[in-house]
Amino acid sequence: MTLETDLSIRQLIQKFSEKSLSPSEYWLALETIIEAWEPTIAALYAYDAEEARKQAAASTERWTKGTPLGALDGIPVTLKELIATKGQPVPLGTAAVELVPAAEDAPIAARLREDGAVIFAKTTCPDYGMLSSGLSSFHKLSRNPWDPTQNPGGSSAGASAAAAAGYGPLHIGTDIGGSVRLPAGWTGIFGFKPSHGRIPVDPYYVGRCAGPMTRTVEDAAFSMATLSRPDWRDGTSLPPNQIDWMDFDIDLRGLKIGLMLDAGCGLPVDAEVRDAVISAAKRFEEAGAIVIDVAPVLTRQMLEGLDVFWRARFWGDIMGLSEERREMILPYIYTWAKGGADISGVDAVRGFNQTIEMRKSCGKLFTEVDAVISPTNPIVSYPAEWASPTNDPALPFEHIGFTVPWNMSEQPASSINCGFSRSGMPIGLQIVGPRFDDMLVLRLSKAFETWTGGVTNWPKRPA
Repeated sequence: MTLETDLSIRQLIQKFSEKSLSPSEYWLALETIIEAWEPTIAALYAYDAEEARKQAAASTERWTKGTPLGALDGIPVTLKELIATKGQPVPLGTAAVELVPAAEDAPIAARLREDGAVIFAKTTCPDYGMLSSGLSSFHKLSRNPWDPTQNPGGSSAGASAAAAAGYGPLHIGTDIGGSVRLPAGWTGIFGFKPSHGRIPVDPYYVGRCAGPMTRTVEDAAFSMATLSRPDWRDGTSLPPNQIDWMDFDIDLRGLKIGLMLDAGCGLPVDAEVRDAVISAAKRFEEAGAIVIDVAPVLTRQMLEGLDVFWRARFWGDIMGLSEERREMILPYIYTWAKGGADISGVDAVRGFNQTIEMRKSCGKLFTEVDAVISPTNPIVSYPAEWASPTNDPALPFEHIGFTVPWNMSEQPASSINCGFSRSGMPIGLQIVGPRFDDMLVLRLSKAFETWTGGVTNWPKRPA
């Protein structure tokens, strides 16, 4: 029997509209789930149940009068801690940052408030969002609900854990190298990184996107009408769209899909991951798609160039801090960042230029295929206490080979569950579409979810 807390956004809105369930009643039911899980997985920052009750009560009153603010009125939502909300500090996941209240809502928070969403908490991330891990010098260690000894991934660590544990239908993460998709893959949820600029962010940066993290494709798609409204603060924000985000109809016959099983560099793919992705490819073939093996788009030179550029950029961000504050940064991150202190401007630019090479490589591949599927993550899992899948600051990005190129090429990509390992951990399938064709990714994702039935046996809440 479906619990009220397992309802989709569309189902909730229907119940709010017909007054068979109120936002207040739904929120109070959700509180019990959060209270049961949070001591174990530590997904939240700035959780304020009392404020959420007030927001839900205001939404209940609007629905009673038949005057909802927008499409998400009364829907509980979390935002990754990096996304500013007015009046709350933005710690950036690190103890090194002074806790100064944000002066205004970031674009995503502003859009959600305009539509009446109940923003009840922020979600955890590692220092400066620079790890694929739930480890932080500021937040408690976030853990994977499927197995709390394991990592939820990152940097949208808390968002992925919250979604998998059932903290409501919608959680927003950010992604500059895979930080929505990687944790989505490791926690069995759906993570969507739209085309660059589709969801405005502030501050914006090369490759930086935001995206919904949900249990179903439909919930992610439903949220896009709100999240994708333009905002002048993002200089890369795409024009207003007339996209029907809930149109999932697709005929796969003749669609050419590239199957990428080799990232080109980084960690080798676990056999269980490879087998699950190959099985997924066969599903697409059975539906009439033409699946062909494709070569990697990433090279070691590209990944190392990006590493050089990111180190130099990050050192520039923290060099103004006092030595005392720099020492408060997670040692793994600080050790990595210090490598940027001696990088010349010329070398930093050369490193940045490798992002252009990634864009060219991805563009060339998409002259030959309509979409690409691959593993999201090369490995099944890793310990909760590790800072990254290698746990080695000298090799910090060995796990992002399948995900980071699509940030630099600005293409939409998702991660959807495609099976489980023998140890019971989720395995993610990445689906990539052409630049600006966000709906192709959502339609392919929805088709795959329909074939498999999606994840139904989510982790049971602690007693």
